[in-house]
Amino acid sequence: MDTEGMYDARGTGADRVPRPAGPPPAAPPPPAYAPHPRRPPAGEPADVEEWLRTPRPVREPGVWRYGHVPRPPERPEGVSDRSLLVGVLISALCGLLLWSLWRNGYIPYRLVPLKLFTPGDWWYAGTFGGPRTIQGADALTVYEAVLFGLLVYGCGRLGNWPEVFRRHVAGRGQPFLALATAAAAALAQLLVWKDAVPVVRPVLILVASVAGGEIYQSQTVVNLLYALITLGVLWPFARLGRWWPLLAERRAKATAPRAPSSPPDAPTPDQWPELRAAGRTDAADALTAAVRTGRMNDVDVARLRHAWAVGRGDLRRLDALDEAVLRAGGSAALHPSGARDLPRRTARHDLLTGQVRIGACADDPHNPYDRRGSGVALEPALLGTSLLAVGPPGSGKSARLVRPVVESLALQALAGRAAVLAVGGAGDEPGPDDAFDVVVRIGDPASGHDLDLYGGTTDPDEAARVLAEGLVGDVTALDSRRAATTLAQLLGPYRAVHGHFPGVPALRELLDGDLAAVEALREALTAGGHGAMLRELEARARQRGGAGDPGPVLADRIALLDRPAFAPFFATGADARPFSLRSMEHLPLRVRIDLPERAHAEASRLLTRLVLAQFTAIAAARTDRSLFTCLVLDDATHAVTAETVRGIRRLRSVNAGAVLTLRTVDDVPEELHTALLGAVGCRMAFSGVTTWDGKRFSEVWGKEWVETREVAQHAVFADQPFTRALHGLRKLVTGKAVTRDAVTVRRVERERWSASELAYQLPPGHAVLSLTTVEGEHVSPLLVDLGSR
Repeated sequence: MDTEGMYDARGTGADRVPRPAGPPPAAPPPPAYAPHPRRPPAGEPADVEEWLRTPRPVREPGVWRYGHVPRPPERPEGVSDRSLLVGVLISALCGLLLWSLWRNGYIPYRLVPLKLFTPGDWWYAGTFGGPRTIQGADALTVYEAVLFGLLVYGCGRLGNWPEVFRRHVAGRGQPFLALATAAAAALAQLLVWKDAVPVVRPVLILVASVAGGEIYQSQTVVNLLYALITLGVLWPFARLGRWWPLLAERRAKATAPRAPSSPPDAPTPDQWPELRAAGRTDAADALTAAVRTGRMNDVDVARLRHAWAVGRGDLRRLDALDEAVLRAGGSAALHPSGARDLPRRTARHDLLTGQVRIGACADDPHNPYDRRGSGVALEPALLGTSLLAVGPPGSGKSARLVRPVVESLALQALAGRAAVLAVGGAGDEPGPDDAFDVVVRIGDPASGHDLDLYGGTTDPDEAARVLAEGLVGDVTALDSRRAATTLAQLLGPYRAVHGHFPGVPALRELLDGDLAAVEALREALTAGGHGAMLRELEARARQRGGAGDPGPVLADRIALLDRPAFAPFFATGADARPFSLRSMEHLPLRVRIDLPERAHAEASRLLTRLVLAQFTAIAAARTDRSLFTCLVLDDATHAVTAETVRGIRRLRSVNAGAVLTLRTVDDVPEELHTALLGAVGCRMAFSGVTTWDGKRFSEVWGKEWVETREVAQHAVFADQPFTRALHGLRKLVTGKAVTRDAVTVRRVERERWSASELAYQLPPGHAVLSLTTVEGEHVSPLLVDLGSR
């Protein structure tokens, strides 16, 4: 298949993908340059042009960046809306009551302060004597206006009216603020000119007392005073409503010349600016047309962007890619399989950032305020530190974590940026067969591929070390180094004679010490002149049967694979073509291995350990680390050993990662609990974990300093009748007795998530997730709603 030099530059191609014995199947031809728009599958953006233009702000690790909108700033804690509205209502009713009592003369000594500062002949004698002259009546009018203003001010302060205005009017912004204040101004004008509010008459009286009553003989002066009163009533509402800034802003928008949406020298992302900057405008125009006509999907965009990035600096490769784009458009530089997308998607993906959305942060006090409601996503920068997920069966590990991650890595493999190896039980596949390049079904005669037990290596010592880890890595009483030495003493001589490593039956015979097999190998070594290998075999013969000999244990373990169900598998020799994990060193392969967990549980665990050991060894030894390589191991029960923990820790430095799931941490030897949790950078606890598992996560997540507030309420007892009446009125309105709060604020160190919270307070479909990037940036544990995808 023509890959325009994308993968052939490394000396590999589509025909190098390991195939089963027999002629390889014909590769499908690359899809034609589609003349009509295609229908996107679920999970793929329908409009690629809009998808490219959508902003992706840089945020902290784990945030779903596609179209992310920051949450509004947190509003400080204060009086509740109910208390505010009740306070406004009560203060307004009290003000109306007091004003009614005042106007009807029920308040005693109400005129005493006024009589103290005015001549006595203005008033009738006695405490309740009213105005006797016109001057007294005018003074009473002004006096009542001043008292009315003080009453409104006092009720506003007591009822917290400014806070109500800021929260429910000003907080909604323009134009609601301007419209609300305009309506209030209209109501105020009506009340003022209907003389329901004492404003007009007091102003006229004060002006007459200063300038003389003759001033009102001029209608112009009267009209001017009325205009000033009107403006004086409108002014506070205009200031509160910010009318002048709003009018200035509208006037500026109306008069400003309309600027173009984007300058001609700044192409939008869908116009391939990186190609235009490199002077390849023809290719950029072809791809822009393909995007706008719907002939490209997000995988095509990501693949071609990656191809240009990889080919930068290699003029020959760029010229070949430019020619391919002009010829095939969006189908240029295809994946070796010829696929341009997965058969179906179950999660939301953003291939420009490499993210897959797995849920959203719950609105919970454990989560930071600015993260609540935001999407949670995984990407290679996080998976490169490896991820451990723990949860009981049915908690959602496979459907809500493993499948989206495998799907995302498979899409990135189609874009040439990653290679993925998914390992799980038969029947629990993380995707359909046609979503993978290689599918190995161990124990299924219809399997199209075999598995190489030795990982594709030709070095006997390396093969022995990895095979020993898979066979007896979980046997704590046995030193895996002695087991590796035992295997190397047999693998080396056998390969020297036959040119390949032994198959399972032959290796079992040698480990069992079968005399005929050992003698035949000895004679062949002697005849071939392999003196060094003959000494290895003789050393093995001397050690057989001694104290601590690992041979019998190795033989028992290899016997698990020497079963009729596995007879067609693990073949070696010139005609055998098993799949080797070493093929993933340079090719963006999508590989799935199905294990017979139900029928052969022990053999499946052995193979899981072997695959994990091979992956960590091969990933660390590869020289070309441009591809992100990831192992997704669904159910790593009894697969983690001390050596694989060390291998997982090394993955982050070689652009590789692993995703491991466990039903419980106790599926790992107890002495490895701390090491495993410390080796991975991302940790995930699903709902339903036990308190023992929760304790381990709580310890690794540590503690944080928090500020706690302790509020003690003390009852308030009133001695005066009026005070008791006010307290009774407050209890009637609010439904609560009058109390005084004693607040104690202290700073304490508290666990981020306690064991009991993880075990009993996680809702179904939720998980607690902590993240770490390969650069070392940490994200504290977040409560994630896995159903909000």
